[in-house]
Amino acid sequence: MPTDSPAPADSPRTPSAPAAQAPAPFPERAPLPDPGPGPTLRDPGAPAAVARPPVPPQPQPHAPALLPAPAPAPAAAPGPAGPDPGPGTPAPVTRRGYRAVFAVAEFRAVFAAHLLSLLGVVVSELALTVLVYDLTGSPLLSALTFALGLLPYIVGGTLLAGVADRYPARRVLVVCDLLCAVCVAVMLVPATPVAGLLALRCLVAAIAPVFTGTRMAALTDILGEGDLYVLGRSLLRIVSQSAMLIGFGAGGLLLTVLSPRGAITVTVATFLCSAALLRFGTRDRPARATRGDGGGTLLAESLSGARLILGDRRVRALMLLFWVPPTFVVAPEALAAPYADAIGAPPAALGLLLCAMAVGHIGAELFVGSALSPRSRSRIVLPVAAAGLLPLLVYAVRPGLPLALAALALAGAGAAYVIGLDQWFVDAVPRELRGRAMTLLTAGLMTVQGLGMALAGLAAEFFPVHQVVAGSGIVGTVCTLLLVAEARRTDPRRRSCTEGRDGADRHVTSR
Repeated sequence: MPTDSPAPADSPRTPSAPAAQAPAPFPERAPLPDPGPGPTLRDPGAPAAVARPPVPPQPQPHAPALLPAPAPAPAAAPGPAGPDPGPGTPAPVTRRGYRAVFAVAEFRAVFAAHLLSLLGVVVSELALTVLVYDLTGSPLLSALTFALGLLPYIVGGTLLAGVADRYPARRVLVVCDLLCAVCVAVMLVPATPVAGLLALRCLVAAIAPVFTGTRMAALTDILGEGDLYVLGRSLLRIVSQSAMLIGFGAGGLLLTVLSPRGAITVTVATFLCSAALLRFGTRDRPARATRGDGGGTLLAESLSGARLILGDRRVRALMLLFWVPPTFVVAPEALAAPYADAIGAPPAALGLLLCAMAVGHIGAELFVGSALSPRSRSRIVLPVAAAGLLPLLVYAVRPGLPLALAALALAGAGAAYVIGLDQWFVDAVPRELRGRAMTLLTAGLMTVQGLGMALAGLAAEFFPVHQVVAGSGIVGTVCTLLLVAEARRTDPRRRSCTEGRDGADRHVTSR
């Protein structure tokens, strides 16, 4: 929400641009081709600017990557001040790409908080796994500690999703950070039993989707609903991928000089720093849903929101496009150790196999986010999603280490379709449901990846590892192609064009 008043921000359907131009009444913000939502979102008085010149003049000046349109330009500096102009994102008028996102003071606070808490979580996961193994000597319980980081996501994301819309975003984010800090602090108490450690791990994992979904929805208030939001989400994803590479290395180093509980202490500090950054670095905004759907309880509100979200054909197709490819792409990571052993690769090869996909993802996301225009990013969504799992078919010939690494890097690069998909999703979901939709999206994404790993491991009990990975590429591609077809059918622009042609035909035949 770029201005103080919440009204402009929740106007996905304010027809400023469409009102002047009949061709695009349904898609409201023309989500795919250009960043049209910017002016509608930020400028309640925009109709005057759009009334005469027929819409084309608006995309021409700086259409490719900038959400704000001519109207907000006078407020030139994003300024570190952060009160009013901070989230208004006037800076993108003079800056492009990722630099424009970092010009928004509130986003810098969110970015720093994300980086701190993510590194803390990765370090704590490693340290807690070591601590549980030290206390029990059980490999099963040690592995279960990692699994418990994924399984509760679906519970928290489904049953607590209503929190993201019912309460102000900043309050939710700060409280989530503080609750996680308390849970981790209790883990440090020597008297805490192993069962208590695992229960606390579950609680932190149940809170995580609420925090992530709320933050994703809050980014639309901070950066708007157009290209800046897409690039902001992209940056947070890049940080997440990088943290997996850096965090485990940092955790390993910490465990050489600190005890497991000492390393876990670092996580308490990162959660507290994250809470402080969000509390003092972002602006307080009202809740999206001022009253519950039907006045029900939080649980009823969360479940009804999930029904509404999944009941919408367009939103359901887009959400499945987020979920299905990752379900299958995790197979080579889950089976990296047995595959390295099967091809006789040295021990260091395991680390390379685990890092290759993340490296490909980071490189592709940076390229797509910085080199392509919003229109181009939108055009590549379906083709890249359809082809993203094909590199895994290389495993059918049981490749050696170099070819396997190349295939994994290409499969990771295929995830770049998500940048354009982010824009489609935020355009398709009503503002009052956005927090719940983002929370459900996060919970489902983590859950399906855990499920994909488990299924790949199960299949590897009966078939050679390389066949399982190749098979996951085949089955995943078929499933994704079905979703691509559904996404095309539910595209509002396609439907409006068809309706326009039908109307024209009826008009001709009626003469």
